[in-house]
Amino acid sequence: MNLCSNVPATSGLVRLFSGTRKCLLVGAMICALPAMGQESSAQPDVIYTEEDKLNQSDQGESDAHSSAAADDEAPTTTGDWLERLTQATQNLNFQVTFVQSRAGQETVPYLWRHAVDKNGQSLEQLNLQNGPGRELIRVGSVVSIFEPDVPPYSLRSDYINGPIPSELLYHPDALRKGYEFVSVGRARVAGRPAQQIRIVSRDNSRFNYQLWLDEKTGMLLKLNMLDLQGALLEQIQVTSLTITDAPHAYFQRVNQASLPKPMAISPSKTRDHAWEVTYLPTGMHEVRRDIRRLALTGQVVEYKMFSDGLVDVSVYVQPAADALGSDLVLRHNLNTFLTLTDGKAQVTVVGEIPPKTAESIATSLSLTGDTE
Repeated sequence: MNLCSNVPATSGLVRLFSGTRKCLLVGAMICALPAMGQESSAQPDVIYTEEDKLNQSDQGESDAHSSAAADDEAPTTTGDWLERLTQATQNLNFQVTFVQSRAGQETVPYLWRHAVDKNGQSLEQLNLQNGPGRELIRVGSVVSIFEPDVPPYSLRSDYINGPIPSELLYHPDALRKGYEFVSVGRARVAGRPAQQIRIVSRDNSRFNYQLWLDEKTGMLLKLNMLDLQGALLEQIQVTSLTITDAPHAYFQRVNQASLPKPMAISPSKTRDHAWEVTYLPTGMHEVRRDIRRLALTGQVVEYKMFSDGLVDVSVYVQPAADALGSDLVLRHNLNTFLTLTDGKAQVTVVGEIPPKTAESIATSLSLTGDTE
């Protein structure tokens, strides 16, 4: 398929547990989870927008007046800044490169582009820059995925699912049930004035975040995930930012007619499960449920996913008679894997949450019928 002369195929990141029989179950349950740090030692160069480059040689009294006027109109609350982030992400023509860093792991670089064409249609590209690559292209509400060794396919979605949570970019107010947004004040990131905002779990049951937004454009410059002690778990750092009046030439080279058609996904019937969890972190709710057969073990388990917009938590339940292994708690990268067994059921919780929170969810399991 001649989609675009510079669209490379790409590879996904797979996280596996290995070594013991217990870990086979871990791998089976987490292999489909999305890949969501010690501070990166590589500091980005000073980043400029296209307008910055044009105006560098023309600074004078008029610039001072313009700056003063801009200050008068600058956002004053966290809600204002988050709204500006959403507007910038949706409406600007931009090209961003950023890196995702975690402690003890290789830094992962990405290229992210967005444009609005002459018809007002939103276009987007996210490209994993290392290895064979992984390419996602969004045209309107259709996202096409290109990966190595997998036929291209498309799904209907208004957003590309990447390292930066889409709920933060497009619906930040929806996060307020679970998180408090606290203004820290002005800072400087990659040579640019920025506004820093803390995103704090309301019930201290999840990890916290630090967010830096570019004062001039509202674009995201840096996002840190911190554990409950304040140690850095993951960092997303913008290394270059270019904003232009016209869409990037890349989008002109994309042959939209050659993109794969969206997959027709029939809605599955929701089956009642014979269990509930009576504890969830504030703001978290059920977004999916299913019956799954684990690829590595062949076991059938009931599955529910819960989300607060920033974090997804998966809960698996099966009869105790089918339990594989004993109780277990593991940490891998940002994920906690916890499994507990009582007299009737085995429950497994997987997600980017502290182990104590995973245990609270697991021990709140309430059987409402026969799990066999």
